[in-house]
Amino acid sequence: MDWIIYKQAFVFLLVCLGSHFSACQPEHEQIPLAAQDEILNDSSNTATMQIKITVGEKTLTATLYDSPAAKDFASLLPLTLTLRDYNSTEKISDLPRKLSTKDAPAGHDPSPGDITYYAPWGNLAIFYRDFSYSTGLVLLGKIDGDLGTLSAPGNLEATIERMQ
Repeated sequence: MDWIIYKQAFVFLLVCLGSHFSACQPEHEQIPLAAQDEILNDSSNTATMQIKITVGEKTLTATLYDSPAAKDFASLLPLTLTLRDYNSTEKISDLPRKLSTKDAPAGHDPSPGDITYYAPWGNLAIFYRDFSYSTGLVLLGKIDGDLGTLSAPGNLEATIERMQ
């Protein structure tokens, strides 16, 4: 009998905590993870543009997606940034200004090659290793091809520009 009371108390606590944390979420609509995957894999999510990222003698090509945040990022190009290693998973850099997150999902589960914007910090994050779902992470696009250049240790100077 005691375990039933403990179980009910535990469930009550989880419900209370869940409602507390959901109240702390941003006021935009929360999109479930399954729906986010559907949005990202939707064929109408076509590329707005091809970009190139030049690091030293290496040039990476990437595709920016058709979203308000990606279009806002594209409006900043060309950019020369210092990409700093973060957590041996991604390269990050501050941007000249915050980007629009209009219509963006609450977060994203990044894969290697994802070009993202981390809204809470206002920085660009390019993933070269897999990482877990992060609230506030907005997918901008994807690098096409080898990511070896980005996984080099330390800071990297990179120029990001539209492809001609």
